[in-house]
Amino acid sequence: MRRLAVALVHHPVLDGQGAIVTTAVTNLDVHDLSRSARSYGCTDYFVAHPIAAQRELVTRIRDHWTEGSSGRRIPDRREALGVLRIVESLDAAVDALGGRGAVEIWATAARELGPTLPFAAARARLEGEGKPVLLVLGTGWGLAPVVVALADALLEPIRAIAGDYNHLSVRSACAIALDRLRGAR
Repeated sequence: MRRLAVALVHHPVLDGQGAIVTTAVTNLDVHDLSRSARSYGCTDYFVAHPIAAQRELVTRIRDHWTEGSSGRRIPDRREALGVLRIVESLDAAVDALGGRGAVEIWATAARELGPTLPFAAARARLEGEGKPVLLVLGTGWGLAPVVVALADALLEPIRAIAGDYNHLSVRSACAIALDRLRGAR
């Protein structure tokens, strides 16, 4: 089984009009993606943010749940936040896994952006031998085209059954993607 890590990118991402922006960290993303990553055997969950104050916020959240009173009160949360890594960029996350030539980047998107890797094929690839995989999710309205262009693969969108409405939270999308890639069958 290949190593799998998750990166949540806050820049460059898109806003609702398609402009490249930097989004703010949310407490729920820190907790819930850590819990999903740990539950599905990911070795790392990277929160990538270019603004130092936002990285400091994530550090305070992590420390509260790993070293503070909440970590003692809820040990499962402390364990989940043990996979959290705070970095300034997607490049830093890639470097932490060995560098561009040593890791495969799999991007996600809620809409069709070109040829995609179906989850069944991605799951089969993960079950074999090979480089670590970094699953990259975007905040806001999704990853900027420059990030998608860096990817070795673009996973198929998660499709709901509610017609053309498709606006899952990144927390939900991450959990669904990880379950499709690593969940019990």
